Amino acid sequence: MKKYLITIIALIFCASIHAQDDVYPAKEYKGLLFITHGTIHIGNGQVIENGTIKINNGKIEQVGQNLPIPADNVRVVDVKGEQVYPGLILPVTDLGLKEVAAFVRGTNDFQELGDLNPSIRAIVAYNTDSKIINVLKANGILLAGITPQGGTISGSSSVVQLDAWNWEDAAYKMDNGIHMTLPSFIRPPDGSAPAPPTDPTKDALNKVEEVKFFLRQAKAYLQEPSHKKTNLKFEALKGLFDKKQKLFIHADQVKQMLIAIDFVKEFGFDVVIIGASESFLIADLLKQNNIAVILQEEHALPATEDDDVDQPYKTASQLQQAGVLFSLNDSHEESRYRNLMFNAGTTVAYGLTKEQALQAITLNSAKILGIDDRTGSIEAGKDANIVVSHGDILDMRSSIVTHAFIQGREVSLENKQKQLYERYLYKYGLK
Repeated sequence: MKKYLITIIALIFCASIHAQDDVYPAKEYKGLLFITHGTIHIGNGQVIENGTIKINNGKIEQVGQNLPIPADNVRVVDVKGEQVYPGLILPVTDLGLKEVAAFVRGTNDFQELGDLNPSIRAIVAYNTDSKIINVLKANGILLAGITPQGGTISGSSSVVQLDAWNWEDAAYKMDNGIHMTLPSFIRPPDGSAPAPPTDPTKDALNKVEEVKFFLRQAKAYLQEPSHKKTNLKFEALKGLFDKKQKLFIHADQVKQMLIAIDFVKEFGFDVVIIGASESFLIADLLKQNNIAVILQEEHALPATEDDDVDQPYKTASQLQQAGVLFSLNDSHEESRYRNLMFNAGTTVAYGLTKEQALQAITLNSAKILGIDDRTGSIEAGKDANIVVSHGDILDMRSSIVTHAFIQGREVSLENKQKQLYERYLYKYGLK
């Protein structure tokens, strides 16, 4: 008994060390809220100078200039001279599933054993007490697609809003997609070990055929009106076949993306390709098959030695020109995903307009994740997920987020990094 008591005390002590005890989720705001005198970037390409947003019980009612503001029982936030944006969306991340980038098993809950795990749900493992969450909010990221990893079929992702007590409160759209990672068709260069005797292309095709057989079995199972035994893995794929879910395929190589097109043709799935570093080579083909793309790494080296040295920076512009629906992501563990908007800013120097780059991390992401009816732009009828910045949010030199609202609630921008900054200013007599 004493042993167990000591363990419990130790766990509580550790939790207290790592918690941000003075940062709470905001309470629901009831009534009228006006955000006035800001430059409003709608998220669909439009910009309103000196505009006003009328919010009623967390929903946007009106956006425009010179909106009448009642004298009583309203809250007015004057953001004169500042920039107003839709809340930014991180579409694919292990946020809340992995706390430490190094593999520290006790902090990681992002993958499961096995190869075909469609019934795994990332949302139930999401940790709302992650320190990283508050850092992202302070940078304008208000929603995220929580994504499982591991195996060929990893499980289902969900969209969360980043100001919640628990995963039930955080859930914004549950189980919006199933994630699959296709095998590589090339052998990665590695001089430290002799090449294996197998053919990587043949091995990849065998794995693809195995997955297709699994999906054909699932389709046959789901077409039967009743079953003597329930197959949880097949049941978890129902949303793909009735198009309530999308199939998110992690792939970079052209051969992998051609396989993704095969999944569209054979099964009729709504497919999104994540990574897609070589997507510029088949952009027209992706457009023809209505396949969306989430570009995973903009700040990267070219995928092959024959590519232009700046290819990762201009791929977004090439997809835009081809009419492919795409969004941007930040998957770098070192930055812990907080450079999403600066990645978008880089694409402006390589062909996108600022409003197109903003749309790639707001409305486009919302469309791909299936939440554009609720968020992604500052339009009437949508949730008031809004960020206010003192400067251009895409510019690392000037972006300072001053306010953030999730569903009309003004959320705290306090975070561990800011607390440490203030702590040492005080220690050295600088404040």
